[in-house]
Amino acid sequence: MQARTAQTRTIRMSFVEEGKGPVVLLCHGFPETSRAWRHQIPALADAGFRAIAPDMRGYGLTECPPSADEYSVFHIVGDMVALLDSLDVPTAILVGSDWGATVAWQAALMRPDRFRGIVAMSVPMMGQPPVPPTRIFPRTDEAELYTLYFQEPDVAEAELERDIGQTLRKILFAASAEAGPRGTGEQTPNPFGMVSRRHGLLAPLPDRRPTWLTDADLDAYTSAFATTGFRGGLNYYRNLDRNWQLQAALAGVTIEVPALFMIGERDPGLAIPGMQEIIDAMPNLVPQLKEKIIVPGSGHWLPQERPDFVNEVLIRFAGYV
Repeated sequence: MQARTAQTRTIRMSFVEEGKGPVVLLCHGFPETSRAWRHQIPALADAGFRAIAPDMRGYGLTECPPSADEYSVFHIVGDMVALLDSLDVPTAILVGSDWGATVAWQAALMRPDRFRGIVAMSVPMMGQPPVPPTRIFPRTDEAELYTLYFQEPDVAEAELERDIGQTLRKILFAASAEAGPRGTGEQTPNPFGMVSRRHGLLAPLPDRRPTWLTDADLDAYTSAFATTGFRGGLNYYRNLDRNWQLQAALAGVTIEVPALFMIGERDPGLAIPGMQEIIDAMPNLVPQLKEKIIVPGSGHWLPQERPDFVNEVLIRFAGYV
């Protein structure tokens, strides 16, 4: 894999790439970097594709704009288009996990001329809610949904940056299949649930490194976040309501490129009430949705937890598109 940096017309972006052929652009989520795709890049290259995995805006060696206003999905999709332009790539298949999945869906809505197919992992395509998202998320006197906890600048940063290695171990383990089943009534740890106003996000999570993450992988992630902090990644969440406002321009638009969706059977998101109904309704928003796959033996981090399965699906889809 070759590490490169490009000064695009939006921001300076760091990325790794390997292979020659049709481009597959890989967008990671929170809290990750391009290293999340370490298993997919060589597999795609061996299959005849050019795999490109950037550190997303605010992460790793990519530029981290200081203002939270610069992290809307319109900014992020713009980064992906600008990166392709800087590399003289006319079209690509876009693959995204977690926040990268949201970027993939929005890129397909905004620029189907540049992204001829998408694969989204963990986050399904959802319709526009009638009110801003932060007015929907639950909160009580004792706790609030993690997305609300992430809204106030400096609060989550202070907790997550106190011990970066521990933060990453806890979040990555607790959202993985190794944390346990996610059925109704299960007490499996969940970093993407309700956060205690008194104790914070991390206190109830086990401090364990998942077996699919090596010490070298954890060290690389820890070093990256020691440099950037978590503010860039948290700023994505701080644009949820702004994204809702801006996306009014796309109301009624459906995704008209081939798409595929995957989610792990032990992904915390799959246990959210109503999530299965949202997934079932996706063909109304994505008429060319080819497959909806619930992946056995995986949690939230599909590319890292089930790399062989994900590689097979990606190569098959990319060959079809």
